This record gives sequence, structure tokens and C-alpha cells, in this order.
Amino acid sequence: MPSSLLSRSPSLRALSHRDFAFLWMGTLVSNIGTWMESVALGVYVTEVTGQAGWTGGVAALAHVPSLILAPLGGALADRFDRRAFMSVCVCLQGLLAALLTVLAATDQLTVPWVAVISLLNGALNTLVIPCATALTVAVVPSEDLHNALSLDSAQFNLGRIIGPVLAALVLTKAGIEGALFVNALSFLAVLLALSRMRGTVHAVAPKVEALWAGILRGMRLAWADPGIALALGSAGLVGLLISPFVGLVPVFALQVLGGDATTTSLLLTAQGTGAVIAALGSGAIVARVGRRAFLETGLLLVGLSSAAYWLSPTLPVALGALFILGAVYLVVFTGLKTVCQARTPPELQARVSSLFLLLVNAGYMLGVWGQGVLSDHVGVRPITAGAALLFFGIVVLTRALRPRGLAALGT
Repeated sequence: MPSSLLSRSPSLRALSHRDFAFLWMGTLVSNIGTWMESVALGVYVTEVTGQAGWTGGVAALAHVPSLILAPLGGALADRFDRRAFMSVCVCLQGLLAALLTVLAATDQLTVPWVAVISLLNGALNTLVIPCATALTVAVVPSEDLHNALSLDSAQFNLGRIIGPVLAALVLTKAGIEGALFVNALSFLAVLLALSRMRGTVHAVAPKVEALWAGILRGMRLAWADPGIALALGSAGLVGLLISPFVGLVPVFALQVLGGDATTTSLLLTAQGTGAVIAALGSGAIVARVGRRAFLETGLLLVGLSSAAYWLSPTLPVALGALFILGAVYLVVFTGLKTVCQARTPPELQARVSSLFLLLVNAGYMLGVWGQGVLSDHVGVRPITAGAALLFFGIVVLTRALRPRGLAALGT
């Protein structure tokens, strides 16, 4: 699509910026591969162990490193050339994907291997994500930031749509090693995109500042700014009570609905489709009602839509509920991330992004493992739906007891 047409479209305007368009396309290809791997490994662990606790535990391992490395990753991304820093991390991710492929092809793949590599991948993701967010902020003007972050979420969820569909096909034709091989190749797209970017995206933080002093400076800003603090706290709570549905999709598909890998792919595709539609349509809605009102509505709806998904009696109902959940989930996280980045000075953006990642991943890690283990003892539906309704209750009480409390989310 010509740049002039993109610039006139409120939903695609950020793609008119050349560097962002390259980064967006490269990351999309990589995310397609990542979701192929996620589906393949989720089905593998669920089939081998037959335990929701194992599936949730392996999914949680990818988020453990963020508890230690997230602030460090943000500080490093603010100190070095962000393209070079991200390129090194992506190369290492590609090597891990290649190792998984070799293990699967030689029949050496085991659940412990999956767990170890998930942990290492989590460490690298913890370094990459704040850097990628800071790159996005650096290559688009402030008026296009919300649109750019929405499109970031859209490409992630396009990967969620395309990846599981391709995974189902490849798993049928070429087995798990085929899906893992495609993921290993997909990292080349990110490296190509980074090599084609021309804008100034170098580090902006003063290198004379000590590393840990820089980390503490980012934390002090987040604590002092009421909007950033509330957005970060909300993101952590969503991660704890709502986000576990992502890692437990294979459990719901196989154990509750009695399906298979195709059922898992259909559910992930439904969520991704809802998210993409929300990302493409949110620009016009935000322009009409405002970011704050849009975000507050999303916070109210995400708990209800999550509960509706977990209580779905059949696959068609679950697909519809997950479509809605995918849309609302994107609205919430894009809105919270936009609040953080819009209120942060350029030299601290990667650090604040890393704190966002830290709280989301910490919440998700505890939530997906805890809900998985409890589901093995109590049942999947009562635990997961109960967590979703608890989140809804917290939001309602916050609005009732502190009607002006969410005003800090305004940007």
C-alpha cells in the first residue's frame, strides 16, 4: 500500500514510517514461527505428561528470567545501539530454535529439554522485548505511538492466527521437527529487517551513568508517576488472573473439550483474529471516545470475557468467547503500554518497558503455573473462571470506592 494511503488511514498510519514498517514485517514473520513452536511444544508436553500442571509449568518457565533480567535488559537497551543489541539476541534465539529442531529430528527431545530451552528463550525474550518497544518509540512520532503499539499487537496476533494454522498443517505432514525448523528459519526475517532500518535508533542514555544507578532511576520514575505506577500494577494483575488462558489453551482444548492439536490451533486462531480486528479498529474508536475511556471499558470487559471463555460448554461457543477475549485483551495491554511510554522521557523508555514486562511476566508465571496445578486438583473451569471473575470484581470495586482513581491512566 502506498505511503500516502497509509498515512491517511487511522488504523495503519504508523506503517507509513519506513523503519517501523521493516521492523513490523520482520517481527511478524518471526512471530509466526514462534507460535508454530508454541503450539507444537504445548501439544507435545500435554500429550506426554497428561498434566495441566506440567503444561502450565513449562509455559511459566519462559517468564522466570524476567524476574531478574527485565530491568537489566531495559538498562542495556538504553545504553547500546539498539539494532546491534537486538540482532545479537535474535541470533541466539535462532540457535536455540535450531537446537530444538535437531533434538526433535533425532528423537532426543524430552520434557526436561523443552523446559531448559524455554528458560533460555525466556531470558533472551526479556532482553529483546524492551529493546523492540524502544525501537518502535524511536522511529515513529508521538502522535502515532498508540497506533504503532496497536499494530505491534496486531502483528503479534497475526502470528497467533497464521502460526497455529501452519503448525496444524506442518505437524500433520512433517511432525514436530518440521514446525520447529520453520521457527528456526523465521528469525532471519528479523535480522534482515534490522539491517534495512536507516533511522537514528542509537542509545540515548548517558553511558557515564552506572548500570544499576540507571535501573534505579527508571524504577523511581515509575513509582513517582501515578499514571505509570497504576498502569504497571494493572498489567501485573492482568498477567496473574487473565493471561494464563494463553498458556493453558492446550489443556482446555485437549482435556476439557476433548480435542487435539487442531482444536488448539482453532482456539489460538480465534483469539488472534479478535485481537487483529481490535488493533485495526481501535484507532477510530480512541479518536472518538478517548484513550482513557477506551482503556477503562477494556479493563471492565476483560474479566467477563475471560470467564465466558472458560465456562464455554462447546467448541463453537469457546471460539466466539475467545474471539471477544482476544479483542479486549489487546485493548487493555495496548492501552496500558501506551500510558507507560507516553509518560516516559526517551532516555528511560526501554527501562520502563522492561518494568512493564517484568510485572506482566511475573504475574503470568505465577498465574499459569498456579492455575494449572490447582486445575489438576479442583478442575479447570472453577479455577480459571474464578480468577477471571475475581479480576472483574477488583475493577468494579476500584471504580466504586475510588471513582477518580483511574484518572491517572489518562495520557
